[in-house]
Amino acid sequence: MYQSLIDKQNKLAVIGLGYVGLPIALEFARHINVIGFDINAKRVEMMKNGIDPSNELESSAFEGTSIEFTNSLDTLKEAKFFIVAVPTPVDEHNVPDLTPVLRASETIGKVIKKGDYVVFESTVYPGCTEDDCLPVIEKISGLKGGIDFKIGYSPERINPGDKVHTLQNVVKVVSGCDAESLEEIAQTYELVITAGVHRASSIKVAEAAKIIENTQRDLNIALMNELSIIFDKMGINTYEVLEAAGTKWNFLKFFPGLVGGHCIGVDPYYLTYKSEQLGYKSRVILSGRIINDEMASYVAKKTVQAIIKSGVDISKAKVLIMGTTFKENVSDIRNSKVADLIKELKGYSLQVDVIDPHADHEELLHEYGYGLTDKIASDYNAVIVAVSHDKYANQEVSYFKEITAPNAIIVDLKGIYRNKLKGMNYWSL
Repeated sequence: MYQSLIDKQNKLAVIGLGYVGLPIALEFARHINVIGFDINAKRVEMMKNGIDPSNELESSAFEGTSIEFTNSLDTLKEAKFFIVAVPTPVDEHNVPDLTPVLRASETIGKVIKKGDYVVFESTVYPGCTEDDCLPVIEKISGLKGGIDFKIGYSPERINPGDKVHTLQNVVKVVSGCDAESLEEIAQTYELVITAGVHRASSIKVAEAAKIIENTQRDLNIALMNELSIIFDKMGINTYEVLEAAGTKWNFLKFFPGLVGGHCIGVDPYYLTYKSEQLGYKSRVILSGRIINDEMASYVAKKTVQAIIKSGVDISKAKVLIMGTTFKENVSDIRNSKVADLIKELKGYSLQVDVIDPHADHEELLHEYGYGLTDKIASDYNAVIVAVSHDKYANQEVSYFKEITAPNAIIVDLKGIYRNKLKGMNYWSL
């Protein structure tokens, strides 16, 4: 398979061209012939014109590539090596929603042929690729996995907004259903991953490796959030504590904050879901999830308490939220916990205005029911710096005084203004 791809006798297809799929497709397209497949015709048209719908890649990223963007199954049939990079969210009850990945499996079942390869990159629980996705492909295609076609798993490690840890320079974990497929898949990814690949012993090991990467981060951030709550009761600034503790060589530098996005705030639920199916109820992982999911409520409560303490009628109070994407310097609003914070604040009958240099007004309205404010007021009783976008980093105390009422509280979730806003009522996690 590998040789036929580099000889350009066969094509590689990427199914799902979002934050993960598009960068992978474009990088492969610098070396081999690629088909970029997405069910969204509007997105496909944008990519044909060199536009990344996710606003992550510049138009130059499309240059010098051999790629055909399509939503046609007939075109997709031309591929021999398929990579699946669709979202794997959770529902409102934090139960894994496999709908996108199972629909992608159905799509593959309609186009796969004998001798083809399928590699899933979507984050799933251990066993999902072989127990849930493979049977769908087999049923629709009438082919047998491992005999008629090969299957593998290679967890995505794309970090939106990160210009340092890019696709090429982060080690890629790969796996296959047998020794032959493992080697073919590894060689294929080595075309684009300069940092090299790690050959996992099985598909389940590769799936588990991905799921614990983000579970580990989730738990560490949960610890920081819990420490922040404790230190606040003691009148200690958490960031000053972390700064001091960080002078020890083996101290891990994690920070408190709202944990959203499509990875850290979601992936642990895939592991705990599978764990419960096997009869074990997670204690540590779920405890961390509970702490992180409750932080929006905690921040809202602290903000309201500060407003009341300043003597303002809470029913007439105004709050400005600075930043509503799930992390700094990206336009991605998926699973943004800032949306939870806004919901909590509105539950107290507060007027809430929202600004963000990266978020899209219409997308916010569609996803969460609120948009961006057209004009910033001059009498906010609280300003919450929820996302530390670079654009916010150098704001002076004069800026906040211009937009706030007397005795207003500045809530700085990431501590970027610590010791900088002299003379103002300041609080951070």
